[in-house]
Amino acid sequence: MPRPSRPIALTDTVTPRRRRFLGQAGALLAAFTLTPRLGWAQGAAFVAVRAWPAEDYTRITLEANQPLHFEYQFVPDPDRLVIDLPGMSLDEVLKSLPGKISAEDPYIQGVRVGQFRPDVVRVVIDLKQKAEPQIFTLDPVAQYRHRLVIDVYPKTPRDPIQALLAELGNKHGASSTAGTPQLSETPDLPPAATLSPPAKGRTPASAPYVIVIDPGHGGEDPGAIGRFGSREKDVTLAVARRLKRILDAQPKLRCALTRNDDYFVPLGERVRRARAAQADLFVSIHADAVVGSDARGSSVYVLSDRGASSTTARWLANKENEADLIGGVNLGQKNEHVAKTLLDLSLTATMQDSAKLGRHLLTSLGEINPLHKRDIEYANFAVLRNPDVPAVLIETAFISNPEEERRLNDPAYQERLAQAISKGLQRYLEAAAPTPRLLMAARDGKG
Repeated sequence: MPRPSRPIALTDTVTPRRRRFLGQAGALLAAFTLTPRLGWAQGAAFVAVRAWPAEDYTRITLEANQPLHFEYQFVPDPDRLVIDLPGMSLDEVLKSLPGKISAEDPYIQGVRVGQFRPDVVRVVIDLKQKAEPQIFTLDPVAQYRHRLVIDVYPKTPRDPIQALLAELGNKHGASSTAGTPQLSETPDLPPAATLSPPAKGRTPASAPYVIVIDPGHGGEDPGAIGRFGSREKDVTLAVARRLKRILDAQPKLRCALTRNDDYFVPLGERVRRARAAQADLFVSIHADAVVGSDARGSSVYVLSDRGASSTTARWLANKENEADLIGGVNLGQKNEHVAKTLLDLSLTATMQDSAKLGRHLLTSLGEINPLHKRDIEYANFAVLRNPDVPAVLIETAFISNPEEERRLNDPAYQERLAQAISKGLQRYLEAAAPTPRLLMAARDGKG
């Protein structure tokens, strides 16, 4: 039976041969101990940091060249969110984060960053109020690499739907005591005699039509980018704001935006907001790009559950439907109601109304801009999957075309686009004369 080995005492004589053996063993032990940690951190670096303040929530994005791991905790008095990032080192990119926090941010007082331990970076977010964060990672997609997303929501969340409904209610109350003006009173519209007459037996009701305008993309999702650096998300918001101003000037119309600043709204949430606002019409505004610079002109798309009407339509739909991946959706927070809505395919009547609306819009856009196609196109855009609201997606022009990119950045041209879209919307409402959904809800005791 072999004898048990005895410990090496400090007083033992260590021969050169034993010294070499011990050195090799120590190196091997160190390699086994340190390799996982060194392998984790080797080459890991931040490549960008961004902050997107908004009324609903503030988003902070940390982007790195390798997957980011994190741990977080709340610390009270004062309230702050502490996030540790193992395997990372403090660098100049992360040091720039505090300077990206606006003093007007509704939820974040400030941000501090530091090297908490040799292999752990710490980010401290000082809060202005109690918060309910959502923190999640995103795999690389489009132009982005590995991202850690920190969404700071208030503990008592602001309900964008209630705010929107309150705004609509104020307009309804102001207009309900007025007469019944004709929609064609907008100065830019042709004389009423040139418009399609209202459907027989239908009269305008004493409630406004609610039109929800959806400026495409936003926040982390820039949309298409033109040759000279123009971003689709900026163009769509500029046109949408102009359109809202024009529509709100009409006593019988009320307009709401799915976003009113540069922040990301998931596709399903855009649909939910339109439905909760009891929208009569939903218009998503875009300025997309295709490979090459020759494509030009305006297009109008409506939902199809039978495939796309052209290769371009299919390509554009697939590209727009990636918005949630690029903008960053926390898949762990999926709303069951939204998921059910997106899967609802009983859209026949609504799609017919959408097609009629689309043709009116295409005609109006054709008065100021070349048309990419003479008729509306069909594709399976996620943002148009709305079971009870006529919905269209407008490609105002191709930002990939240098000439059209220049025009899209011209405020005067943006105004002409907004006026043309307004004409198309009002022409449809005069021709179809649907009962406003706000009035139907009131009659059913839901308003």
